[in-house]
Amino acid sequence: MNAPLITPLTVANKVAPSAAPRQALPGAEALATLAKAVIAPLLGILLFIGVWALVAARSEGLPGPLSTWYSALELFADPFYDNGPNDMGIGWNILHSLGRVGLGFGLAALIGIPLGFAIGRFAFLAKMLSPIISLLRPVSPLAWLPIGLLVFEAAGPASIWVIFISSIWPIILNTAAGVASVPQDYLNVARVLKLSEFKVLTRILFPAVLPHLMTGIRLAIGVAWLVIVAAEMLTGGTGLGFWVWDEWNNLNVEHILIAIIIVGLVGLALEQSLVWLAKRFDYSN
Repeated sequence: MNAPLITPLTVANKVAPSAAPRQALPGAEALATLAKAVIAPLLGILLFIGVWALVAARSEGLPGPLSTWYSALELFADPFYDNGPNDMGIGWNILHSLGRVGLGFGLAALIGIPLGFAIGRFAFLAKMLSPIISLLRPVSPLAWLPIGLLVFEAAGPASIWVIFISSIWPIILNTAAGVASVPQDYLNVARVLKLSEFKVLTRILFPAVLPHLMTGIRLAIGVAWLVIVAAEMLTGGTGLGFWVWDEWNNLNVEHILIAIIIVGLVGLALEQSLVWLAKRFDYSN
């Protein structure tokens, strides 16, 4: 009987145990995930700052990132000083703008959400209001400002009116679309069970419509925050828009750039807060 051929590789396989596949440590995996989440945005920010510095170096009037940073440090050293209506710190101007946005957006949500539910629920009402919404929705927000000044005879209420009329349309349309997308079988079951309209609204429609509603609210708050700066530029008084215009009249371009960054950061914070709120009340899972 022939003996099996024994080679050095056979002996090594018998002596050395099979190597187990390497597993990454949990800390290393977390570090890799963090790096992927941080590196790309950080590179984007550095690219933006680099382009900004390059353009500023070739332009006489545009400040660079470094001078704008020093100006921001000086500006936020005392953000809540108050030397009169036309000379207030940046903190007060931000709060005034947020207050107007909150009032205008709150009124839009208070009226727009019930109206959107009604439009989506009743076809006759949808057909009746569709021409009005189609006519008014494309109108530029600032075109409503003279009407607000004429009716309210004051700059503050006129700004709130512009925010209201600009942000109500996304709320109405997205809410109505959400109600219309609810499967008819759900409503048929509710009719068979003889549920009241209130129970249909709270038990069936609201959980199903909530994703559409939150999308409309996010769009509306974005429109409201965009409009308030332009409205305050025209009406004056207090607020970020008026502050930007006042700094332009003083030829303080660093402060204008700081205001642009502030507007972006506040808008991002508002949007992310609504995203968190939408996930918090997500009934789909």
